Amino acid sequence: MKFNYSLDDMRSFCAVVRYGSFRQASIMLDMPLSTLSRRVAKLEADLALRLLNRDAHRVQLTHAGQQYYKSSAHLFDELENVACCLLQDKNEAKGTIRISAPVNFGSDILAPHFNAFLKQYPDIHLDLRLSNQTIDIDAQAIDVAFRIGEHSANHWIGRQLTNIRFIICAASDIDVSDIQTPNDLAGYPTVLCTPMSTWHLQHRITGEVQTHQPTNNIRLKVDNISLLTGAIADGIGLGFIPDYDAQPLITSGGLQQVLPDWNNQPRGCQMLYRDRDNMPHRMHLLIDFILKRFGK
Repeated sequence: MKFNYSLDDMRSFCAVVRYGSFRQASIMLDMPLSTLSRRVAKLEADLALRLLNRDAHRVQLTHAGQQYYKSSAHLFDELENVACCLLQDKNEAKGTIRISAPVNFGSDILAPHFNAFLKQYPDIHLDLRLSNQTIDIDAQAIDVAFRIGEHSANHWIGRQLTNIRFIICAASDIDVSDIQTPNDLAGYPTVLCTPMSTWHLQHRITGEVQTHQPTNNIRLKVDNISLLTGAIADGIGLGFIPDYDAQPLITSGGLQQVLPDWNNQPRGCQMLYRDRDNMPHRMHLLIDFILKRFGK
């Protein structure tokens, strides 16, 4: 048999039992007494059972009413607990934020910001998913995503954080004096890092744009910037690496920059998140924290 009744009717019945009278229950539910009485009567009609015996002074549960209340009252307690937890999410600095970011940008650039955030908010936890693959951030229930370059995440808000520049580097003991233009790169031993298999180069003074796509003498292919940088420093071949990775090694003498007047056309880094109107408080805090840190 299919029963046709609503949770509102069940809630009304449970409130009458809990508070011992229709009048008190109507006050607690902020519902007109006539509406409350009609809801309980409709529930009884839908169940074809009398749940309450009413007289002028009090209500009493029937045997069927006792069974029904015992089985259904805890449902509303659980819903109340869920509502309280969600309200805490909305207003308190606690809970977990699931984050997606590229491996090296996450470990080299974002990690210090995340650590500072965790120190400031000890009741917030970060679930950090680092990957160079373009994951489905909706299917993975990601709260905040960081992306380099263009993204295809429809219905997500994107906030520009910074630009990433790649530069061509070689080990410091390799003679690259005959490389004067991007055309001279052809045939040199090369280390590639996917997805940067094509180097889109721009002259920093003239603005001239050239493309270099290594096709032969590729000694190593990797999908990790740290492996790429290490292989270049070990003399395996030339490579195209982010300036934030390269500059410390150039300063220390471990790397040299090739064609210093050429680097890539800047690739923007964005922070992606859903509409801020209905997000938990912890996510508001993280978004504002990251924007402030990069704003500096």
